[in-house]
Amino acid sequence: MEKKPIKIVTIGGGSSYTPELMEGFINRYKELPIREFWLVDVEDGREKLEIVGAMAQRMWDASGYDVKVHLTLDRREALKDADFVTTQFRVGLLDARIKDERIPFSHGMLGQETNGAGGMFKAFRTIPVILDIVEDMKELCPNAWLINFTNPSGMVTEAVIKHGGWKKCIGLCNVPVGAMMGEPKLIDKKEDELIFQFAGLNHFHWHKVFDKQGNDVTAEIIKNMYDRKEDDGTPANIHNIKFLREQLEQMNIIPCGYHRYYYLQDEMLKHGLEEFNGEGTRGQQVKKTEAELFELYKDPNLNYKPEQLTKRGGTHYSDAACECINAIYNDKKIPMVVSTQNNGAIPDLAPDSIVEVTSYITGKGAMPVAWGKLDSAEKGWIQVMKAMEECVIKAAITGDYGLALQAFLLNPQVKGGAIAKTVLDEMLVAHAKYLPQFVEKIAELKEQGVESKDPVVMDLMVNGH
Repeated sequence: MEKKPIKIVTIGGGSSYTPELMEGFINRYKELPIREFWLVDVEDGREKLEIVGAMAQRMWDASGYDVKVHLTLDRREALKDADFVTTQFRVGLLDARIKDERIPFSHGMLGQETNGAGGMFKAFRTIPVILDIVEDMKELCPNAWLINFTNPSGMVTEAVIKHGGWKKCIGLCNVPVGAMMGEPKLIDKKEDELIFQFAGLNHFHWHKVFDKQGNDVTAEIIKNMYDRKEDDGTPANIHNIKFLREQLEQMNIIPCGYHRYYYLQDEMLKHGLEEFNGEGTRGQQVKKTEAELFELYKDPNLNYKPEQLTKRGGTHYSDAACECINAIYNDKKIPMVVSTQNNGAIPDLAPDSIVEVTSYITGKGAMPVAWGKLDSAEKGWIQVMKAMEECVIKAAITGDYGLALQAFLLNPQVKGGAIAKTVLDEMLVAHAKYLPQFVEKIAELKEQGVESKDPVVMDLMVNGH
């Protein structure tokens, strides 16, 4: 039987990751008969959209497959009758990320894209936009799947499913992919010789590993993380210092790379402050990498994904999105690590919470694999983190300043007391353009003369976004 051709829409199509997305779909074209591809962006991203869109079309032309790449700034035009919608947008572009990092660092606390104050503000900017996209989808493509890899992916996915009422949504992250690619080398195995099981939240999960005979090999991997030099799959954007060995041996589960910000908070903060005071924060570094990538993308002869893209911390994101769409479309029933509704997979959290767990991806979406109850330490961490996420999501939707402050005080990366309020207030003013839900509070703060004293942020406020 001939397969139904599909229409895919990517919101945030001007992203530097788009060539990886194109490569993934080209490699799967025989299983995924794409009829048309739409790349959507906003006016501020027009130039990048045109550059990467032209390159995307060159990639399809070189593939020999007859697929037309459409570019538009009109989201509604693109969404009409879509089968799959992928989201990879950044509200406020990289300048917003730099503010998210530099303002907390200027007060001696972690500045990071998805953790701490910066991660919460990324959610404040993103969640209202994703809910607007959902409303358009309800009208224009009511049967489409939404595959989200906009960070913070877990919170954005929870907003879509719990608050937007859009059940056909799966959140993705590249962090588990990196672990599954890196760790087998530590015990001289290939990826397909091991079975991985993950459970937790986005950027806050743990996993264990088994061989094909069902033997737990987690302890052996943990031992070799300290005894051998092979790369363990830690993302490029995370400073790779060793976890406390005795802690991991006691847990006998492997934390994700982002747990360093919690388990090794002082060491990670020290490294982040060194970058802040030296070469610049990760966002500033990525801005340079991205500028180089777009110069490459302008080359009219470039029709393949360049190797330099792997320097971006999110490499493998896009390929995971392609595989997820492939699995849904073809009901492949393959295991992937995704953000989806808990439904009892982690009994320590509510059934309607969004968790990041190993799931089988089928024609009906993600079917999570039960992990069972967490031990006391992990349970304590995950319950605090989920409470913080829930406060962030509700504050993003309602603009409730008190709830935003509660989220700040709950977040382990934010110093308590008056300093938390100071950072919250400075960030609200710095991101005013993208926070309409907080408009009254921001006006009040501006009247009080609240502003960041960080010179890079001040320059962005004058000359950037």
